[in-house]
Amino acid sequence: MSAAEGKGGKGSKGRFDVGFTLLLPLLLAAQPVATDSYLPALPAIAGELGSASTSLTLFVLAFGFAQLLCGPLADRFGRRPVLLAGLGCYAIAAFGGAFAGSVAVLAGWRTLQGFSMAAILVCARAAVRDLYPAHEGPHVMARGLTGLGVVGLMAPLLGAWLVQGAGWRWVMVAMALYAAVLFALCWRSFGETRRPMTGESSAPRGSTRAVFASRAFRAWASVAATTYGGLFCFLLLSPMVYIGYLGWSPAWYGWIPAGGSLVYIFSTTMCRSLLRRFGPMRTVRLGAVLSITGAAIQALGCWLMPHSAVPLLAGHAVYCLGHGIHQPCGQAGAVGDLPHLAGRAVSWSGFGMMMVAFCVGQVAALFVDTHFSYGAWPMVVPMLIAGTVLLAIAFLWLPRLAQPASPSSPSSLQKDSTP
Repeated sequence: MSAAEGKGGKGSKGRFDVGFTLLLPLLLAAQPVATDSYLPALPAIAGELGSASTSLTLFVLAFGFAQLLCGPLADRFGRRPVLLAGLGCYAIAAFGGAFAGSVAVLAGWRTLQGFSMAAILVCARAAVRDLYPAHEGPHVMARGLTGLGVVGLMAPLLGAWLVQGAGWRWVMVAMALYAAVLFALCWRSFGETRRPMTGESSAPRGSTRAVFASRAFRAWASVAATTYGGLFCFLLLSPMVYIGYLGWSPAWYGWIPAGGSLVYIFSTTMCRSLLRRFGPMRTVRLGAVLSITGAAIQALGCWLMPHSAVPLLAGHAVYCLGHGIHQPCGQAGAVGDLPHLAGRAVSWSGFGMMMVAFCVGQVAALFVDTHFSYGAWPMVVPMLIAGTVLLAIAFLWLPRLAQPASPSSPSSLQKDSTP
Protein backbone atom coordinates (compact mmCIF):
# COMPACT_ATOMS: atom_id res chain seq x y z
CA MET A 1 0.00 0.00 0.00
CA SER A 2 1.47 3.30 -1.02
CA ALA A 3 1.22 6.66 0.65
CA ALA A 4 -0.89 7.81 -2.26
CA GLU A 5 -3.33 4.98 -1.63
CA GLY A 6 -3.41 5.89 2.03
CA LYS A 7 -4.42 9.45 1.16
CA GLY A 8 -6.64 8.67 -1.77
CA GLY A 9 -9.94 8.42 0.09
CA LYS A 10 -11.52 8.34 3.47
CA GLY A 11 -11.76 4.58 3.69
CA SER A 12 -8.26 3.88 2.39
CA LYS A 13 -6.77 6.60 4.53
CA GLY A 14 -8.30 5.11 7.66
CA ARG A 15 -7.01 1.69 6.68
CA PHE A 16 -3.46 2.99 6.21
CA ASP A 17 -3.49 4.99 9.45
CA VAL A 18 -4.59 1.94 11.45
CA GLY A 19 -1.74 -0.08 9.94
CA PHE A 20 0.86 2.53 10.73
CA THR A 21 -0.54 3.05 14.22
CA LEU A 22 0.12 -0.62 14.90
CA LEU A 23 3.51 -0.68 13.19
CA LEU A 24 4.93 2.45 14.85
CA PRO A 25 5.23 1.06 18.41
CA LEU A 26 6.68 -2.19 17.07
CA LEU A 27 9.30 -0.27 15.08
CA LEU A 28 10.20 1.99 17.98
CA ALA A 29 10.41 -1.06 20.25
CA ALA A 30 13.34 -2.40 18.22
CA GLN A 31 15.49 -0.37 20.64
CA PRO A 32 14.42 -2.00 23.94
CA VAL A 33 14.39 -5.38 22.23
CA ALA A 34 18.06 -4.89 21.32
CA THR A 35 19.14 -3.37 24.65
CA ASP A 36 16.85 -4.29 27.54
CA SER A 37 16.57 -7.98 26.64
CA TYR A 38 20.37 -8.07 26.19
CA LEU A 39 21.21 -6.80 29.70
CA PRO A 40 20.31 -10.04 31.57
CA ALA A 41 22.58 -11.93 29.15
CA LEU A 42 25.72 -9.91 29.98
CA PRO A 43 26.93 -12.08 32.90
CA ALA A 44 26.45 -15.28 30.87
CA ILE A 45 28.26 -13.77 27.88
CA ALA A 46 31.11 -12.65 30.14
CA GLY A 47 31.37 -16.13 31.60
CA GLU A 48 31.58 -17.81 28.17
CA LEU A 49 33.36 -15.29 25.93
CA GLY A 50 34.82 -12.66 28.27
CA SER A 51 33.75 -9.12 29.04
CA ALA A 52 30.66 -8.13 27.07
CA SER A 53 30.73 -4.42 27.87
CA THR A 54 32.56 -3.65 24.62
CA SER A 55 29.73 -5.06 22.53
CA LEU A 56 27.20 -2.85 24.32
CA THR A 57 29.37 0.27 24.03
CA LEU A 58 29.96 -0.24 20.30
CA PHE A 59 26.27 -0.88 19.79
CA VAL A 60 25.34 2.45 21.42
CA LEU A 61 27.99 4.41 19.52
CA ALA A 62 27.03 2.82 16.20
CA PHE A 63 23.39 3.65 16.82
CA GLY A 64 24.24 7.28 17.58
CA PHE A 65 26.52 7.97 14.62
CA ALA A 66 24.58 5.89 12.08
CA GLN A 67 21.57 8.16 12.45
CA LEU A 68 23.53 10.93 10.71
CA LEU A 69 23.84 8.68 7.66
CA CYS A 70 20.39 7.13 7.72
CA GLY A 71 18.54 10.46 7.80
CA PRO A 72 19.92 11.75 4.47
CA LEU A 73 19.49 8.31 2.91
CA ALA A 74 15.84 8.21 3.96
CA ASP A 75 15.29 11.71 2.55
CA ARG A 76 16.97 10.84 -0.74
CA PHE A 77 15.80 7.28 -1.44
CA GLY A 78 12.65 7.06 0.67
CA ARG A 79 11.62 5.62 4.02
CA ARG A 80 10.54 2.19 2.79
CA PRO A 81 13.83 0.91 1.26
CA VAL A 82 15.96 2.24 4.13
CA LEU A 83 13.55 0.79 6.71
CA LEU A 84 13.46 -2.64 5.06
CA ALA A 85 17.24 -2.68 4.73
CA GLY A 86 17.54 -1.79 8.40
CA LEU A 87 15.16 -4.53 9.50
CA GLY A 88 16.91 -7.09 7.31
CA CYS A 89 20.36 -6.21 8.63
CA TYR A 90 19.01 -6.13 12.20
CA ALA A 91 17.78 -9.71 11.85
CA ILE A 92 21.00 -10.89 10.20
CA ALA A 93 23.17 -9.20 12.84
CA ALA A 94 21.18 -10.68 15.72
CA PHE A 95 21.28 -14.15 14.19
CA GLY A 96 25.01 -13.81 13.53
CA GLY A 97 25.60 -12.73 17.12
CA ALA A 98 23.90 -15.90 18.32
CA PHE A 99 26.72 -17.94 16.74
CA ALA A 100 29.60 -15.66 17.79
CA GLY A 101 32.59 -17.55 19.09
CA SER A 102 34.46 -14.59 20.56
CA VAL A 103 33.83 -11.19 22.07
CA ALA A 104 35.31 -9.50 19.00
CA VAL A 105 32.91 -11.28 16.63
CA LEU A 106 29.95 -10.55 18.89
CA ALA A 107 30.96 -6.89 19.08
CA GLY A 108 31.11 -6.75 15.28
CA TRP A 109 27.60 -8.15 14.91
CA ARG A 110 26.29 -5.81 17.60
CA THR A 111 27.86 -2.85 15.81
CA LEU A 112 25.98 -3.80 12.65
CA GLN A 113 22.84 -4.16 14.72
CA GLY A 114 23.34 -0.64 16.08
CA PHE A 115 23.61 0.73 12.53
CA SER A 116 20.49 -1.20 11.55
CA MET A 117 18.49 0.05 14.52
CA ALA A 118 19.34 3.63 13.54
CA ALA A 119 17.75 3.07 10.13
CA ILE A 120 14.61 1.62 11.71
CA LEU A 121 14.06 4.41 14.22
CA VAL A 122 14.93 7.25 11.84
CA CYS A 123 12.44 6.01 9.23
CA ALA A 124 9.72 5.36 11.81
CA ARG A 125 10.01 8.85 13.30
CA ALA A 126 10.28 10.53 9.90
CA ALA A 127 7.17 8.69 8.69
CA VAL A 128 5.19 10.28 11.53
CA ARG A 129 5.97 13.72 10.11
CA ASP A 130 5.27 12.51 6.57
CA LEU A 131 1.79 11.28 7.42
CA TYR A 132 0.61 13.75 10.03
CA PRO A 133 0.62 17.54 10.39
CA ALA A 134 2.87 19.08 13.01
CA HIS A 135 0.17 19.56 15.61
CA GLU A 136 -0.78 15.85 15.49
CA GLY A 137 2.79 14.55 15.67
CA PRO A 138 3.10 14.58 19.48
CA HIS A 139 -0.17 12.63 19.83
CA VAL A 140 1.03 9.96 17.40
CA MET A 141 4.48 9.72 18.99
CA ALA A 142 2.91 9.44 22.44
CA ARG A 143 0.89 6.43 21.27
CA GLY A 144 3.98 4.87 19.73
CA LEU A 145 6.08 5.44 22.84
CA THR A 146 3.38 3.88 24.99
CA GLY A 147 3.87 0.69 23.00
CA LEU A 148 7.63 1.05 23.37
CA GLY A 149 7.15 1.27 27.14
CA VAL A 150 5.16 -1.96 27.15
CA VAL A 151 7.94 -3.76 25.27
CA GLY A 152 10.52 -2.11 27.55
CA LEU A 153 8.71 -3.65 30.49
CA MET A 154 8.58 -7.13 28.96
CA ALA A 155 11.98 -7.29 27.23
CA PRO A 156 14.27 -7.70 30.29
CA LEU A 157 11.89 -10.24 31.83
CA LEU A 158 11.84 -12.29 28.61
CA GLY A 159 15.60 -11.94 28.25
CA ALA A 160 16.18 -13.20 31.80
CA TRP A 161 13.83 -16.13 31.19
CA LEU A 162 15.64 -17.13 27.99
CA VAL A 163 19.07 -16.83 29.58
CA GLN A 164 18.04 -18.98 32.52
CA GLY A 165 16.15 -21.57 30.50
CA ALA A 166 18.06 -21.82 27.21
CA GLY A 167 21.21 -19.70 27.33
CA TRP A 168 22.18 -16.22 26.18
CA ARG A 169 22.39 -17.14 22.49
CA TRP A 170 18.64 -17.62 22.37
CA VAL A 171 18.22 -13.98 23.37
CA MET A 172 19.93 -13.07 20.10
CA VAL A 173 17.76 -15.56 18.20
CA ALA A 174 14.66 -13.95 19.71
CA MET A 175 15.86 -10.54 18.47
CA ALA A 176 16.32 -11.98 14.98
CA LEU A 177 12.83 -13.48 14.97
CA TYR A 178 11.32 -10.19 16.13
CA ALA A 179 13.02 -8.31 13.29
CA ALA A 180 12.08 -10.98 10.73
CA VAL A 181 8.40 -10.82 11.65
CA LEU A 182 8.50 -7.03 11.59
CA PHE A 183 10.23 -7.13 8.18
CA ALA A 184 7.37 -9.25 6.82
CA LEU A 185 4.76 -6.89 8.27
CA CYS A 186 6.46 -3.81 6.84
CA TRP A 187 7.00 -5.45 3.44
CA ARG A 188 3.26 -6.03 3.24
CA SER A 189 1.84 -2.95 4.97
CA PHE A 190 4.36 -0.11 5.04
CA GLY A 191 4.13 2.03 1.91
CA GLU A 192 6.45 4.88 0.95
CA THR A 193 5.56 7.94 3.03
CA ARG A 194 8.15 10.44 1.80
CA ARG A 195 6.60 13.22 -0.21
CA PRO A 196 7.79 13.20 -3.82
CA MET A 197 10.24 15.98 -4.64
CA THR A 198 11.29 17.24 -8.03
CA GLY A 199 13.93 19.58 -9.38
CA GLU A 200 16.38 21.09 -6.95
CA SER A 201 14.30 20.06 -3.95
CA SER A 202 15.12 16.42 -4.64
CA ALA A 203 18.69 17.08 -3.57
CA PRO A 204 18.50 20.05 -1.19
CA ARG A 205 21.70 21.96 -0.70
CA GLY A 206 22.78 23.03 2.73
CA SER A 207 20.13 20.75 4.23
CA THR A 208 22.00 20.24 7.50
CA ARG A 209 22.38 23.99 7.84
CA ALA A 210 18.65 24.35 7.18
CA VAL A 211 17.87 21.89 9.97
CA PHE A 212 19.91 23.80 12.54
CA ALA A 213 18.61 27.12 11.24
CA SER A 214 15.15 26.12 12.46
CA ARG A 215 14.49 27.63 15.87
CA ALA A 216 11.81 25.02 16.50
CA PHE A 217 14.23 22.16 15.80
CA ARG A 218 16.85 23.54 18.18
CA ALA A 219 14.36 24.04 20.99
CA TRP A 220 12.40 20.80 20.74
CA ALA A 221 15.49 18.65 20.05
CA SER A 222 17.01 20.14 23.21
CA VAL A 223 13.95 19.01 25.18
CA ALA A 224 14.35 15.42 23.96
CA ALA A 225 18.13 15.34 24.50
CA THR A 226 18.02 16.89 27.96
CA THR A 227 15.35 14.63 29.42
CA TYR A 228 17.03 11.54 27.92
CA GLY A 229 20.42 12.59 29.27
CA GLY A 230 19.06 12.73 32.81
CA LEU A 231 17.33 9.37 32.53
CA PHE A 232 20.37 7.73 30.93
CA CYS A 233 22.47 8.62 33.98
CA PHE A 234 19.91 6.84 36.12
CA LEU A 235 20.02 3.75 33.90
CA LEU A 236 23.81 3.78 33.86
CA LEU A 237 24.49 4.34 37.56
CA SER A 238 21.44 2.98 39.35
CA PRO A 239 22.79 -0.61 39.53
CA MET A 240 25.84 0.63 41.40
CA VAL A 241 23.73 2.82 43.69
CA TYR A 242 21.03 0.30 44.59
CA ILE A 243 23.11 -2.89 44.54
CA GLY A 244 26.58 -1.65 45.51
CA TYR A 245 25.76 1.32 47.76
CA LEU A 246 22.38 0.41 49.29
CA GLY A 247 22.94 -3.36 49.26
CA TRP A 248 19.90 -4.48 47.26
CA SER A 249 19.93 -7.86 45.55
CA PRO A 250 20.00 -7.93 41.74
CA ALA A 251 16.56 -9.57 41.73
CA TRP A 252 15.04 -6.73 43.74
CA TYR A 253 16.82 -4.14 41.63
CA GLY A 254 15.23 -5.56 38.49
CA TRP A 255 11.87 -4.24 39.61
CA ILE A 256 13.14 -0.64 39.58
CA PRO A 257 13.53 -0.25 35.77
CA ALA A 258 10.36 -2.32 35.36
CA GLY A 259 8.51 0.11 37.63
CA GLY A 260 9.96 3.01 35.66
CA SER A 261 8.57 1.48 32.47
CA LEU A 262 5.11 1.25 34.05
CA VAL A 263 5.25 4.92 35.01
CA TYR A 264 6.47 5.78 31.51
CA ILE A 265 3.53 3.93 29.94
CA PHE A 266 1.11 5.85 32.15
CA SER A 267 2.87 9.14 31.41
CA THR A 268 2.76 8.80 27.62
CA THR A 269 -0.94 7.98 27.89
CA MET A 270 -1.46 11.03 30.10
CA CYS A 271 0.54 13.11 27.62
CA ARG A 272 -2.09 12.57 24.92
CA SER A 273 -4.84 13.91 27.19
CA LEU A 274 -2.72 16.89 28.18
CA LEU A 275 -1.94 17.71 24.55
CA ARG A 276 -5.60 17.74 23.62
CA ARG A 277 -6.44 19.98 26.55
CA PHE A 278 -3.48 22.35 26.81
CA GLY A 279 -1.34 22.03 23.65
CA PRO A 280 2.38 21.18 23.39
CA MET A 281 3.89 24.20 25.15
CA ARG A 282 1.84 24.07 28.33
CA THR A 283 2.15 20.28 28.39
CA VAL A 284 5.94 20.50 28.30
CA ARG A 285 5.85 23.11 31.05
CA LEU A 286 4.03 20.64 33.26
CA GLY A 287 6.57 17.98 32.29
CA ALA A 288 9.43 20.29 33.25
CA VAL A 289 7.88 20.89 36.67
CA LEU A 290 7.62 17.12 37.15
CA SER A 291 11.24 16.63 36.04
CA ILE A 292 12.70 19.17 38.45
CA THR A 293 10.40 17.98 41.26
CA GLY A 294 11.50 14.38 40.85
CA ALA A 295 15.18 15.34 40.84
CA ALA A 296 14.67 17.64 43.85
CA ILE A 297 13.05 14.80 45.83
CA GLN A 298 16.09 12.65 45.13
CA ALA A 299 18.48 15.46 46.06
CA LEU A 300 16.71 16.04 49.37
CA GLY A 301 16.91 12.32 50.03
CA CYS A 302 20.66 12.28 49.38
CA TRP A 303 21.06 15.19 51.79
CA LEU A 304 18.69 14.22 54.61
CA MET A 305 18.43 10.40 54.26
CA PRO A 306 21.55 9.29 52.36
CA HIS A 307 21.02 5.57 53.03
CA SER A 308 17.31 5.42 52.25
CA ALA A 309 15.97 4.24 48.90
CA VAL A 310 12.51 5.76 49.41
CA PRO A 311 13.26 9.30 48.15
CA LEU A 312 15.30 7.90 45.27
CA LEU A 313 12.44 5.68 44.17
CA ALA A 314 9.82 8.40 44.60
CA GLY A 315 11.93 10.95 42.74
CA HIS A 316 12.62 8.52 39.91
CA ALA A 317 8.88 7.88 39.48
CA VAL A 318 8.11 11.61 39.29
CA TYR A 319 10.99 12.21 36.84
CA CYS A 320 9.67 9.39 34.63
CA LEU A 321 6.29 11.13 34.56
CA GLY A 322 7.99 14.18 33.09
CA HIS A 323 10.11 12.05 30.73
CA GLY A 324 6.99 10.44 29.26
CA ILE A 325 5.72 13.92 28.42
CA HIS A 326 8.96 15.35 27.04
CA GLN A 327 9.88 12.53 24.68
CA PRO A 328 6.83 12.53 22.36
CA CYS A 329 6.67 16.34 22.37
CA GLY A 330 10.41 16.76 21.81
CA GLN A 331 10.78 14.11 19.13
CA ALA A 332 7.73 15.23 17.15
CA GLY A 333 8.42 18.93 17.65
CA ALA A 334 11.97 18.63 16.31
CA VAL A 335 10.67 17.63 12.87
CA GLY A 336 7.37 19.52 12.86
CA ASP A 337 8.88 22.60 11.19
CA LEU A 338 10.85 20.57 8.61
CA PRO A 339 8.52 18.24 6.67
CA HIS A 340 10.81 18.37 3.61
CA LEU A 341 13.85 17.39 5.72
CA ALA A 342 12.19 15.04 8.21
CA GLY A 343 14.84 12.32 7.84
CA ARG A 344 17.73 14.68 8.50
CA ALA A 345 15.93 16.40 11.36
CA VAL A 346 15.13 13.06 13.02
CA SER A 347 18.71 11.84 12.57
CA TRP A 348 20.29 14.94 14.11
CA SER A 349 17.79 14.92 16.96
CA GLY A 350 18.49 11.26 17.68
CA PHE A 351 22.23 11.79 17.41
CA GLY A 352 21.99 14.68 19.88
CA MET A 353 20.10 12.53 22.36
CA MET A 354 22.71 9.78 22.25
CA MET A 355 25.70 12.10 22.43
CA VAL A 356 24.32 14.11 25.36
CA ALA A 357 23.51 10.88 27.20
CA PHE A 358 26.91 9.34 26.45
CA CYS A 359 28.95 12.40 27.45
CA VAL A 360 26.99 13.19 30.61
CA GLY A 361 27.02 9.53 31.62
CA GLN A 362 30.78 9.25 31.19
CA VAL A 363 31.38 12.35 33.33
CA ALA A 364 29.01 11.17 36.05
CA ALA A 365 30.64 7.72 36.12
CA LEU A 366 33.97 9.33 37.03
CA PHE A 367 32.55 10.13 40.48
CA VAL A 368 31.61 6.52 41.28
CA ASP A 369 34.30 4.59 43.15
CA THR A 370 34.39 1.26 44.94
CA HIS A 371 33.79 2.95 48.31
CA PHE A 372 30.87 5.03 47.02
CA SER A 373 32.40 8.15 48.51
CA TYR A 374 29.72 10.37 46.98
CA GLY A 375 26.78 8.08 47.75
CA ALA A 376 23.94 8.46 45.22
CA TRP A 377 24.90 12.01 44.22
CA PRO A 378 26.60 11.02 40.88
CA MET A 379 23.25 9.61 39.74
CA VAL A 380 21.13 12.42 41.15
CA VAL A 381 23.09 15.54 40.15
CA PRO A 382 22.74 14.97 36.36
CA MET A 383 18.99 14.52 36.79
CA LEU A 384 18.85 17.72 38.84
CA ILE A 385 20.74 19.58 36.11
CA ALA A 386 18.46 18.11 33.45
CA GLY A 387 15.37 19.20 35.36
CA THR A 388 16.73 22.72 35.69
CA VAL A 389 17.56 22.94 31.98
CA LEU A 390 14.13 21.59 31.03
CA LEU A 391 12.51 24.23 33.23
CA ALA A 392 14.50 26.96 31.46
CA ILE A 393 13.62 25.60 28.00
CA ALA A 394 9.92 25.28 28.81
CA PHE A 395 9.44 28.69 30.39
CA LEU A 396 12.08 30.83 28.65
CA TRP A 397 12.93 29.31 25.26
CA LEU A 398 9.75 27.71 23.91
CA PRO A 399 7.59 30.84 24.39
CA ARG A 400 9.94 32.68 22.03
CA LEU A 401 8.90 30.34 19.21
CA ALA A 402 5.58 32.18 19.09
CA GLN A 403 7.51 35.20 17.79
CA PRO A 404 8.21 34.75 14.03
CA ALA A 405 11.85 34.70 12.98
CA SER A 406 11.03 37.10 10.14
CA PRO A 407 7.81 38.63 8.78
CA SER A 408 8.10 36.62 5.56
CA SER A 409 8.82 33.16 7.03
CA PRO A 410 6.53 32.24 9.91
CA SER A 411 7.04 28.80 11.39
CA SER A 412 4.27 26.27 11.11
CA LEU A 413 5.38 24.58 14.29
CA GLN A 414 5.36 27.89 16.13
CA LYS A 415 1.71 28.26 15.24
CA ASP A 416 0.97 24.71 16.32
CA SER A 417 2.88 25.11 19.58
CA THR A 418 1.11 28.25 20.74
CA PRO A 419 -1.12 27.34 23.69
